[in-house]
Amino acid sequence: MTTLEPAADAAQDNLAALESEAIHIFREVAGEFDRPVILFSGGKDSTLLLHLAIKAFWPAPVPFPLLHVDTGHNFDEVIDFRDRVVEQHGLRLVVAKVQDWIDDGRLEERADGMRNPLQTTPLLDTIAENKFDAVFGGGRRDEERARAKERIFSLRNAFGQWEPRRQRPELWNLYNGRHRPGEQVRVFPLSNWTEADVWNYIAREKVEMPSIYYAHRREVYQRDGMWLAEGPWGGPRPDEVVRELTVRYRTVGDGSCTGAIESTAATVDEVIAEVSASRLTERGATRADDRMSEAAMEDRKREGYF
Repeated sequence: MTTLEPAADAAQDNLAALESEAIHIFREVAGEFDRPVILFSGGKDSTLLLHLAIKAFWPAPVPFPLLHVDTGHNFDEVIDFRDRVVEQHGLRLVVAKVQDWIDDGRLEERADGMRNPLQTTPLLDTIAENKFDAVFGGGRRDEERARAKERIFSLRNAFGQWEPRRQRPELWNLYNGRHRPGEQVRVFPLSNWTEADVWNYIAREKVEMPSIYYAHRREVYQRDGMWLAEGPWGGPRPDEVVRELTVRYRTVGDGSCTGAIESTAATVDEVIAEVSASRLTERGATRADDRMSEAAMEDRKREGYF
């Protein structure tokens, strides 16, 4: 036996425990709530979330619809992947388009062109319209400080707002889903996962991911220390030089604020090695919307964001 085998066994045991916890959470929600929904964008965390939901209820179909708040500024590769996965598994997808809210005057385009902060109103309106009472999200505690403070079952008030003082204790894997009419509970089965766990599980389960997560050639320009791609969201500015680089994305969101990293990691194993060596979280390294203030994410969560 080599010295690496015990470490490998421990890693597999950790993944098995995380998988078991997530599947337990899905089944718990199915038993406690009337109208759950899974937030699904086609990104890696929501794709992993869907994979776990399929395992939780197999051979029956996933008993919840999917919801995507579409900024209209998404990467083509991710939207194509989203639609293909939905069709492959025969799922129902509800799409709330930010552009519809802009067109009818319920939202105004931001001066900076960033649409991630505009997702909150369409999300809350769609939850209310469909009477969803439990909303699964792919947030993880290692991503950002505000997410680290949130429980797995996160109670939101009748306005969809997060109130940290109403967070409930979660001891011995017991989750309290009680809520008043009009309130909702956000549910985060991946809370205890890290980015490395996600990629190790993707490798173990051979979960297909959008090609954008692996190294590819793309025209990008640098802004605020990030490599941004051209797209309908605008840019580059006159003083920003477009270059063709080999890059990949660690996280995927609105194209106006999601940066790529220079990388040659073209396989799952290479991505795992790269993530293991990184000292920056994926959001801290590549998301401009989280740099707007020290408490940017927490402020948005208080308003009803994911």
